[in-house]
Amino acid sequence: MMPSTSVTYSLKQTIAARAFFLAFSLATAAPLIANAQISANAQQSATVQQPQTFIERYQAGVTATQNEQPHWVTPVVTVTPRLDQELRMDFVHQYNPKGFAVWNYSNSKGLELILERPIEILINLPPFFNRSNGEQDGFGDLSFNSKVRLFSRNEEHGNAIVTVFFAATVPTGKNGNGSCCAVVTPTLAVGKGFGQLALTSTAGGSLPITNATGLGHTITWNNVIQYHLAKTGAARFVWPEFEFNSSIYKGGADAGDIATFATPGMIIGRFPLSHTATGAPGRFGLTFGGGEQIAVTHFHTYNHATVLTVRLPF
Repeated sequence: MMPSTSVTYSLKQTIAARAFFLAFSLATAAPLIANAQISANAQQSATVQQPQTFIERYQAGVTATQNEQPHWVTPVVTVTPRLDQELRMDFVHQYNPKGFAVWNYSNSKGLELILERPIEILINLPPFFNRSNGEQDGFGDLSFNSKVRLFSRNEEHGNAIVTVFFAATVPTGKNGNGSCCAVVTPTLAVGKGFGQLALTSTAGGSLPITNATGLGHTITWNNVIQYHLAKTGAARFVWPEFEFNSSIYKGGADAGDIATFATPGMIIGRFPLSHTATGAPGRFGLTFGGGEQIAVTHFHTYNHATVLTVRLPF
């Protein structure tokens, strides 16, 4: 017996309704499944990218610290108020007032480490002096420095920084190439950026631990103008600059004298020497540059000096 027309029509309606409900359910569930999969992948990726070892966690903290401050490059001569982490070596070739050449290897530069979010220490190698005037060659004094960052804003939030330094030298020099006594030097350093232009100023004074009358006090005042040529392309690695480096002598053999050097220079970098798993530049890099110190005051302890610098930030 053949089914009636009404029963056939009802059966077709039921099949169509169920097919529509199934299609609607799949269409609704597909984005939810996709979003759940994306969320799971993101969580898995975040878990994979989280620092695992002590070194990875330490370097992640250093990156976070430096992201809170301007990303200017360290000048040729003046100590930057920014917190840096690098190996640095400078070479200075200068001529004394009598025309004799002196090579200074290391120029009291060495290892810079960021310990905590506002603190950096600098452990500097003793400079080695190679003289051409008959005086004895030899190592100079061992020195240390520390920085405490008081205020910082990166380029997106003010582009400025304020830091204090506390440096110390230990009389380890030989053959008359160092001081007789230990000296500490507190310094205030400030910096402000205006677009691709950066201005830095530092001022400090030496405080001999002993023999203050014989050594006197030296006030150092350094000012730097830097310009970042570009944010993209090859020019992003180029930082021309101009520095004024002044020493004001209070007491001691040079009491009342002022020595100022004008220092045009340029820093090239930072070139990445490593990359992350995503292909982004890593922390390890190369920066180098140089400048020429030119005496602009009547009194000066040397006429001019060529300064070369190599840094390996990490």
